[in-house]
Amino acid sequence: MAVRPILRLGHPLLREVAAPLGKFDTPELHALVQDLLNTMEASNGAGLAAIQIGVLQRVVIFGLERNSRYPDAEPVPLTVLVNPEIEPLGEDRELGWEGCLSVPGMRGLVPRHRQIRYRGYDQYGQPIDRTVADFHARVVQHECDHLDGILYPDRIEDMRAFGFQDELLASGVLPAAAAVDE
Repeated sequence: MAVRPILRLGHPLLREVAAPLGKFDTPELHALVQDLLNTMEASNGAGLAAIQIGVLQRVVIFGLERNSRYPDAEPVPLTVLVNPEIEPLGEDRELGWEGCLSVPGMRGLVPRHRQIRYRGYDQYGQPIDRTVADFHARVVQHECDHLDGILYPDRIEDMRAFGFQDELLASGVLPAAAAVDE
């Protein structure tokens, strides 16, 4: 399996809508999942969508143990999520700094639902149904947005809170603890 190149903002595939996956537990899906894992780990990311490596299928992975890049984030279990559906729970939204492996070097303040329920399947076709909040919910929403051709800058409401990470840090707009990519 391989570390694959990550498509960057401006690549037309990132604006496509990924197709649902029809078959689980196939050699092709297992190879894709391994490539996603290898690529996410090599990039020290918290999540990755198949579309970010040029595969137009509704597959995302995410997960995070305690990590110096995310000092204030709670652990998120390593998850392969196929054909995800997200249901916001309540109207409560919160702003949080996000980055993206497809938008390297930049950060933005993005509103997201604080609590969600997500459903889908793992790579073997076993159902997943979780209710989560805070950082876990943010990561899932961020990764699933990719499957619909949405990148986090599309969600920013105040463009003064978007820019190159080093400039935002130097100006004091971005707290040092928020200077990480997704």
